[in-house]
Amino acid sequence: MTIAFTFPGQGSQAVGMGKELADSFSEARDVFAEVDEALGEKLTSTMWDGPEDKLTLTANAQPALMAVSVAVVRVLEANGYALAEKAAYVAGHSLGEYSAHCAAGTFSLADTARLLRIRGNAMQAAVPVGEGAMAAIIGLEVDDVEFVCEAAAGETGGVCQIANDNGGGQLVISGAKAAVERAAALASDKGAKRALMLPVSAPFHSALMAPAADAMREALSNVTINVPSVAVVANVTVAPATEPAAIADRLVEQVTGQVRWRETIEWFAGNGVATLAEAGSGKVLTGLARRIDRSLAGVAINTPADIEAFLQTNA
Repeated sequence: MTIAFTFPGQGSQAVGMGKELADSFSEARDVFAEVDEALGEKLTSTMWDGPEDKLTLTANAQPALMAVSVAVVRVLEANGYALAEKAAYVAGHSLGEYSAHCAAGTFSLADTARLLRIRGNAMQAAVPVGEGAMAAIIGLEVDDVEFVCEAAAGETGGVCQIANDNGGGQLVISGAKAAVERAAALASDKGAKRALMLPVSAPFHSALMAPAADAMREALSNVTINVPSVAVVANVTVAPATEPAAIADRLVEQVTGQVRWRETIEWFAGNGVATLAEAGSGKVLTGLARRIDRSLAGVAINTPADIEAFLQTNA
C-alpha cells in the first residue's frame, strides 16, 4: 500500500500540542529542545502553557507546528519506520511544506526553525495591520471564485486572489481589505453557501506578500539545501521538487502564490498513493482529503496512542 505523508499548516495549532509526545518519547524531547535552542527562547513554554494568543502569532505558530510534525516523524523513525524507505511522497500545507522538507532531510531541524521564524515575521511585517484581509468562500467552483476576485480587484483597484484551494468546495481568498470584502459580497450574490471574513492578521499567499518573498529568498540562500530523501510535492506547482535550487524557488513562490491543496491530493491519488498520513497537530488535512477523494485512506498521527496504532498497522 503506497503511503504519502502530509504536514499541517497554520490554524492547526493548539495550546498543549506536542506535550504528550515529549512526555513519552526522548526523540520528541530532543526535537523540541533543538528548536528552542535554534530560536534562542523557550518556544515550548508557549506551546504547552500558552497563552493562546501568543502561540497564534505567526512567528510562533509556524515553527511550533513544524516542531510537532518533525517530532512525530522522529519517533516513528526511532521505532523502525523510516520515511525514506516507506513513504512515496511528502507534502505540507503552506508552512507545512517546510515541515515536509525537514522530515525529508532537505533542511536541518535548526535551520527549518529559524527559516520559519523569519518567514512568520516577514509575512506579518509585509502589510500594515488592517490593510489586508482573507475570506473563506464555501460552495463555489474555482472558476467562479476567480471571476469574483478579478471583478473585485477591478472595482476597487486592490489585490484579490485565491490563496488556498483546500478542496471540498472550500477556497480562501486574500488581498487588500476592500477588495476581499467586495469579492466576498460578490461571491454571496453568485450563490456561495458562505462567504466568511477570516480573523487573520495579514493577507497570506497574495501578491501583497512580495516583501516576505524577498526575505525568504535571502534566508534560503544562507542555508544548506540537501536533495530530499523523499520527493516533496510543492504547493505552487503540484509537482515534486527535488533539486536544491528548484526547492528554494518553490518556497519563495509559495509566499505570494496559491496553496493548491485540492490538486495535491488529486495528484497523490493519480500517482498510486492509497493512504495519507498526517503527521503533526490536529486532523485538518485528513478531513480535507476525505472530502476531496474518498478512495484515499487517511490517518492523523499526533499522540503516542496514534503512533502506536500506526506502527501496528504499518510496520
